[in-house]
Amino acid sequence: MIGPGMTSAKMMPIFAGMTFSISRLRQLFFAIAFLLSGTVAQAADKLVVAFGDSLTAGYQLAPGDGFVPQLEAALRRSGLAARVHNAGVSGDTSAQGRARLGWVLASLAAKPDLVILELGANDMLRGLDPAQTKANIDAMLAELKKRKIRVLLAGMVAPPNLGAVYSGRFNAIYPDLARKYSVRLYPFFMAGVADHSRLQIADAMHPNRDGVGVIVRSILPVVRSSL
Repeated sequence: MIGPGMTSAKMMPIFAGMTFSISRLRQLFFAIAFLLSGTVAQAADKLVVAFGDSLTAGYQLAPGDGFVPQLEAALRRSGLAARVHNAGVSGDTSAQGRARLGWVLASLAAKPDLVILELGANDMLRGLDPAQTKANIDAMLAELKKRKIRVLLAGMVAPPNLGAVYSGRFNAIYPDLARKYSVRLYPFFMAGVADHSRLQIADAMHPNRDGVGVIVRSILPVVRSSL
């Protein structure tokens, strides 16, 4: 209401200020809505944790070429909103993985929808007793089961030059534990890559970018059906 002595001209600065404030509020509203939409979208993403050794860590590969970024990109291209967290540490044995599993899970902002458990290759290369490897992977599967986290167990296969006895004991670890804990088994993480030097880096043990692509294409349907 215009009081005595207040002309419409005197009122203009007041209304101009109100218009500016409303405009600013509208801008802030849309900015907050945009930020919240991103947060909600991220929260809705499935969280996959690749817990393993150099094979999941992306050893000697450029950013974007390793297992984790290639798998995340493949999942998104397939229409599944998912984030893949890299919990691979080059050189890790099953014992070292077992020792860090708890704090890795505790450090995550959310409970994983799936853990890809890929360990044991370094145990094999060092000739460690398969009984120790089995006990360590068993303990990790028990911990993940206790936390009600789904697992995709990625197996390894010992080469024949380690001898039939050792290879037999080692190779049995993964199917035995998959049955014990009723988890999905991907029998051999390096399937389609281990016998092809063109898909490996110079050390003839780790996959190159193209080798990772082969692994991702093979494991993708199993990961999708596990989520």
